[in-house]
Amino acid sequence: MTEEILKVEHLDKFYDDRQVLHDINFSLKKGEVLTLLGPSGSGKSTLLRTLNGLEDYKKGAIYFHGKKINPSPKEWQILRQKIGMVFQSYDLFPNLTVIENVLLAPVKVQKRNENEVKEEAIKLLKQVRLDQYLNAYPRELSGGQKQRVAIVRALAMRPEVMLLDEITASLDPEMVRGIEEIVERLSKRDHMTMIIVTHQMNFASRIADEVLFLENGHILEDTPGKDFFDHPQTQRAKEFLDSMDY
Repeated sequence: MTEEILKVEHLDKFYDDRQVLHDINFSLKKGEVLTLLGPSGSGKSTLLRTLNGLEDYKKGAIYFHGKKINPSPKEWQILRQKIGMVFQSYDLFPNLTVIENVLLAPVKVQKRNENEVKEEAIKLLKQVRLDQYLNAYPRELSGGQKQRVAIVRALAMRPEVMLLDEITASLDPEMVRGIEEIVERLSKRDHMTMIIVTHQMNFASRIADEVLFLENGHILEDTPGKDFFDHPQTQRAKEFLDSMDY
């Protein structure tokens, strides 16, 4: 039986008096890819940020390997080493080179041996065709290259779960396909457990084991990926897929 790695129960999230997530429930097994879909403003990115401790929550519980998370800053600091997140905006340190960006957290936060981490980082950068840019600064890279560095930086922490938030949104079509190929390889070859927010429907249909379809902070559908794209259960999901030309 596949191990359940992450579970969310009855999660509510507010911004002041405005509720943005309503009674969110789902579970994620090791090696699964869960895709969050829905219109802009539906709560997808807020949910990802909540799962990484960047947003607090009013009610409900998050479990990691069956243990309920105590939402304290100290516990989230530890969990972020196991739940990696990649953002649309890359968030690279502009004053550090590519290799320095990748090494920083494993060496400074996880206290791992720098030489071992560097050897592992170079292998990861080679896999995404960036090994010739080790000493380049972010300003010298294209958007697609920056996003690949951001993915490698997260992988260098050896996370058990990866959260990917619209990581292709600001890229041109050629760069988008390159990033999608990397993520698909992580899923199919490395069996990385992932939660992905994307507006790329063809990509989502290829990679999603499960789909959560959200609108206004509510889950309208929770279904296997193939079922969602072939036979959406709700009229709203059908309209959404039509609007995305899928």
